[in-house]
Amino acid sequence: MPKKSIEVMVGLFVLLGLLGLLFLALKAANLGSAGGGDTYQLVAKFDNIGGLKVRAPVRTAGVTVGRVVSISLDANTYQGLVKLEVERSYQFPRDTSAKILTAGLLGDQYIGLEPGADERNLGAGDQIRQTQSAVVLENLIGQFLYNKAADGGSAEKQP
Repeated sequence: MPKKSIEVMVGLFVLLGLLGLLFLALKAANLGSAGGGDTYQLVAKFDNIGGLKVRAPVRTAGVTVGRVVSISLDANTYQGLVKLEVERSYQFPRDTSAKILTAGLLGDQYIGLEPGADERNLGAGDQIRQTQSAVVLENLIGQFLYNKAADGGSAEKQP
C-alpha cells in the first residue's frame, strides 16, 4: 500500500508540473486570457505598424483594455489597417489617439490609447483618427548616421 500511495503522489506532482508549463506557455503566447467578455471593435490606420502582431495588447495608463484582432493593408490608402477589440466596460472619447509603443527597449509592441476630452464616445466599428506609427529602430539609426555624416562633411570643409 505505501508504494501505491507514493506512485499516486508522484503522478499528481507530474500532472501539476505539466499544468504549470501549459499555463506559462499560454501566458508567453498572449493566449492566457480568453477574453470571452462583452467587447466592441475599433479601427485605426497607421503608416507603419512595425512589429505589431495579432493578439497584441491594447493598453491605456498601463492597463490592458483589449487586444488587436486583425492587421491588414488598406487597398486605397496603403496604410496598415488594425482592428482592435476593446472591453465594453471601457468607453473612450471620440478624439482618443492611438500609438504603437514598445514594451522596454526591444520588447513586444502594443497599442497605447490616450483618451481625449470629447463628450461623445467611440462606438462599435468607429475609426480612431489620430494615430502615431511605430518607431522603427533601423530608421532612427539611419537618420542618426545620415545626420552625423552630413555634419562631418560640412565640418571638414571649414578651416
